[in-house]
Amino acid sequence: MDLVPALEEPLKKVLGPPTAKVMAEHLGLHTVGDLLHHYPRRYAERGELTRLAELPLDEHVTVVAQVATARVLRFNGGSGQRLEVTITDGSGQLQLVFFGRGIHKPHKDLLPGTRAMFAGKVGVFNRKMQLAHPAYQLLNADSSQEAAEAVGSWAGALLPIYPATAKLESWKIAKAVDLVLPSAQEAVDPLPGSLREGRGLVPLTEALLKIHRPHTKDDIADARARLKWDEAFVLQVALARRRFADTQLTAVAREPKPDGLLTAFDAKLPFTLTDGQQKVSKEIFDDLATEHPMHRLLQGEVGSGKTMVALRAMLAVVDAGGQAAMLAPTEVLAQQHHRSITEMMGELAEGGMLGGSEHSTKVVLLTGSMGTAARKHALLDLVTGEAGLVIGTHALIEDKVQFHDLGLVVVDEQHRFGVEQRDALRSKGKQPPHLLVMTATPIPRTVAMTVFGDLETSVLDQLPAGRSPIASHVVPAADKPHFLSRAWERVREEVGKGHQAYVVCPRIGDDEDEKAASKSKAKKKSAEDEAEKRPPLAVLDVADELAHGALQGLKVEVLHGRMHPDDKDAVMRRFAAGETDVLVATTVIEVGVNVPNATAMVIMDADRFGVSQLHQLRGRVGRGAAPGLCLLVTEMPEASPARARLGAVASTLDGFELSRIDLEQRREGDVLGQAQSGVRSSLRMLAVIEDEEIIAEARQEATEVVAADPDLERLPALRTALDALLDEEREQYLDKG
Repeated sequence: MDLVPALEEPLKKVLGPPTAKVMAEHLGLHTVGDLLHHYPRRYAERGELTRLAELPLDEHVTVVAQVATARVLRFNGGSGQRLEVTITDGSGQLQLVFFGRGIHKPHKDLLPGTRAMFAGKVGVFNRKMQLAHPAYQLLNADSSQEAAEAVGSWAGALLPIYPATAKLESWKIAKAVDLVLPSAQEAVDPLPGSLREGRGLVPLTEALLKIHRPHTKDDIADARARLKWDEAFVLQVALARRRFADTQLTAVAREPKPDGLLTAFDAKLPFTLTDGQQKVSKEIFDDLATEHPMHRLLQGEVGSGKTMVALRAMLAVVDAGGQAAMLAPTEVLAQQHHRSITEMMGELAEGGMLGGSEHSTKVVLLTGSMGTAARKHALLDLVTGEAGLVIGTHALIEDKVQFHDLGLVVVDEQHRFGVEQRDALRSKGKQPPHLLVMTATPIPRTVAMTVFGDLETSVLDQLPAGRSPIASHVVPAADKPHFLSRAWERVREEVGKGHQAYVVCPRIGDDEDEKAASKSKAKKKSAEDEAEKRPPLAVLDVADELAHGALQGLKVEVLHGRMHPDDKDAVMRRFAAGETDVLVATTVIEVGVNVPNATAMVIMDADRFGVSQLHQLRGRVGRGAAPGLCLLVTEMPEASPARARLGAVASTLDGFELSRIDLEQRREGDVLGQAQSGVRSSLRMLAVIEDEEIIAEARQEATEVVAADPDLERLPALRTALDALLDEEREQYLDKG
């Protein structure tokens, strides 16, 4: 974050090439400043032990504990030997194991009563957690010369435990930090003095010294409070400047005619808009009526009617003489939107055709797989203005695509697009078009402020009338195999009532897929062994097994991303028309697919999907008058974190609550898919759920600072920090809007 020579110095100059190489490859640390901002994850107190009872499986951990027992065991008829050490912290025990020649030093060091830091990957052997050949650092001052040096390397009573890797233990990182810590004196402080003093925050130099080498818990609290403010404030200044820049742009105001296309569309709707849809529509129409480009995020629950709100905005722009484009992330979704929009509009979508209404316009589809003739026709309709609405994929962005007068861009499932793609489409307007970004992933308020902080936010949290509740259940296939048989019976029952069902699998299962999934014959053999004990989890396998087994006699079809677009469209059309009973698919159906007659969904290997993704998938059922059913099939044991995650999904339909759970369970930013790399690298200290108050206050302060000094001429240190952030994050992070 700090661009001063001492902090820019490459680590290889300070630490030497071998250590610097490991830090760069495994921790992404390249400069002195990077290492100073690699903060301890937690602290261990001498005299207070960490909780062994809560260790995560398959993760690299650092623990501080005391040796309870140590014994050498022989095996292979006495030719082999291993050292088994049991360590304890009062909350539980953990076994360490060392083999062969590697047992001599730990056998001498790890005597009962010895305290040390241990680092390794948590595994399981004979149903007990263990660390195999862990690295360790003794903490008993009197046990050896090495231990005395180790204690001397930490001046305070609090031992920093750093985010580490198998190649670089926490205490080695601590020694590296000791070498660069003097450079903290040269860190440039980005916070304005008045803000820092007004909030009682310590200077940056002091915060860096206290976070790495605290003497008391108060030192840690002071440092955390200061460093959280740094991250929140610099980020919010970047977003505030972007919002400010948008207010300086001019756009064409788009107000619908009193008795035009929008009025005609509303008059033929067979239902009443929800209060939420009406409120959000008003916010959008107010934005469209101004001469500054709208920059709005529309988020809402699965099935809350976002597409209807977006369509009404698009029709308002067509009424006002402009064109509107909707950008969808996949061909399946683009085709689905095109089909549902033309059906909703009826004769209003038949502009220029016999039977079209006087207020009608033309709605065209533009995707990469279209034939040459159809593509030319669509391009001509856009450039002449004949088509008021266009729905398309990335094909809309190509240079050949020209508009007569682009007035509104709607981006669906925003997090799947990069900034260049979105800006390429916006640049096709004569003046900057209005922008409406939609996401069906509910986002906690703080995440919206940090990742979409340059957008005004509208929320749809009310489901349209006629939507039915969805019952969700976890199906523990390993513990209770008869539950899976019952799941297929439930699918048959739904089909028997005249409804349809989805079965979702994480893999496709064709030859290519198998090659990717199995890189060695040994792995392939193991997978085949597993197949005896578990249901097949690939689309092609599951579809074949169901069609000849549990669902024999029903019409079963498959849908996945490697199919030809025409075939995918034909499958979706048959399913939408009710000609297919069961659709076995990958997550290609995750968003936007709307078949109200589909009432049941079985998700195979549900533990392999994230919380938000499961919520999205579940939203494909319960879209009509009949109740929905979602069954989450898993092989994971009852006590596992994966089962807890599935239990959370089954327990609530509230997407905002689930997004909070998702964010708390995973590292910052994962909830937003491709936003994660930017969030993760920028937010080292700030936790977007816990630190809601800091983020809200930083946003307010940043807005005031930018309003008074848009170019930050009076705050050069803040400008420096901002330039560093933008260099790292511009594409991945700030430009999500």
